[in-house]
Amino acid sequence: MSASRSYGRGAAILSLGIGATGIITFAYFSLASYSLSKEDYGHITLLWSAVFITVSVLYRPVEQLLSRTIADRDARGVHGNEHLRIAATIQLGLGVLFAVVALLLRDPIENDLFGGSSTLYWILLVSVLAYAASYFARGYLAGHREFPLYGGLVLMEASSRCLFALAVAIGIAEGQTVVALGMAAAPIVSLAVVPPALARRLAPKGGAPDAADPEPAGPDPTLDPDPALLDAAAREEPAAREPEFTLGHGAGFAAAVLLIMLCEQTFLNAGPLLVKATEGSSGAALAGFTFNVLLIARAPLQLFQAIQTSILPHLTRLRASGESDPFRRSVNLTLTAIAGFAGCVALVMLVAGPQLMDLLFGGDFDYERGGLVLVSVGMGLYLSAATLNQALLAHGLAAQASACWISAAAGFVVFLLLADFDDRVLQVELAFVGAAALLSAALYGLYRRAA
Repeated sequence: MSASRSYGRGAAILSLGIGATGIITFAYFSLASYSLSKEDYGHITLLWSAVFITVSVLYRPVEQLLSRTIADRDARGVHGNEHLRIAATIQLGLGVLFAVVALLLRDPIENDLFGGSSTLYWILLVSVLAYAASYFARGYLAGHREFPLYGGLVLMEASSRCLFALAVAIGIAEGQTVVALGMAAAPIVSLAVVPPALARRLAPKGGAPDAADPEPAGPDPTLDPDPALLDAAAREEPAAREPEFTLGHGAGFAAAVLLIMLCEQTFLNAGPLLVKATEGSSGAALAGFTFNVLLIARAPLQLFQAIQTSILPHLTRLRASGESDPFRRSVNLTLTAIAGFAGCVALVMLVAGPQLMDLLFGGDFDYERGGLVLVSVGMGLYLSAATLNQALLAHGLAAQASACWISAAAGFVVFLLLADFDDRVLQVELAFVGAAALLSAALYGLYRRAA
């Protein structure tokens, strides 16, 4: 019960910060949509997609690795910093890999994706490299249950980015470049929360223990055991209780999660990108329209980060402690909440979806009510799959989970490429719902076998 209350408090705290973040992200795109031409706004959405496909695929694996490893080590009473060095080595290597590939592919990125804009190319490069530090900080904060600071990090990131779009909307500045610069500034500004977190962790451990820290492992000192027995236990306990954490072990977990993140970004961003690539001169504007529709799934996913961030260390601690019943209850409660939320969103889209989308993004696009409801249903299925995925990561089944993600994402892309639809937006909506249903069913079957 104590662990469940801790999870609930952490999720509630994060929900406040990340819920506000989702609203602010909507505001960023709404302001940009009103302030820029269709073509310029389309390139902003493509830049956003390129940045967050890249950072989620490259850096969230290390965030998940840190979150799970720190939680597991805390639950087992294991000390040391080798896991931080290994995670930092992996993150640094991924950042260097990105920089090399981006420089080699500058011409197609700059000319084919961004219509010849070198400014957008350099903003992409700086943004992605800055997010390496941001995602490392997120994993560290989540693993140590520093949820208020985690929420502050993402809220500061979204707020600082939105200020750039606001400056253009009210006339302080103008143009696509200023709106885009917000994406590069946001991860850098958000790191302001890191010094307080490090100060708390590096402070001398005097007085009462921190409520967020687990109880110290080891025998009760009031029993005054034989010192020789204590020395023997100290020598034997790490080998018996802690699996060896090596660069190979960490890289294997990160590689499996990297594949999952690649598939996740395929679900959320492949639709607009494929529309852009196949629709010729009108592709950028139609890609922006498709992006707006999928925001119904993307914005709740930002809110779900509160659950996703807190549930992985929570479930990892329960599994390390052998508490299977609270583990299942936590997963079932989360799935029930997602079903209720998705049902409410679908109802709102059915009643007033087109009007709400016109209000948020202007009346230049014609939003279909049925398509908005479809994306709402797909959002619920997708969030359920993401919950089951965290449960499987806590069980150490990253490789098996990644196989489910790869199958569903491959089906999604094949449908987009081969199905013959006159309405490309409807095609993306149907592909998203079908692939999300396939993914959630596959992960649920794997979860039932693991439980």
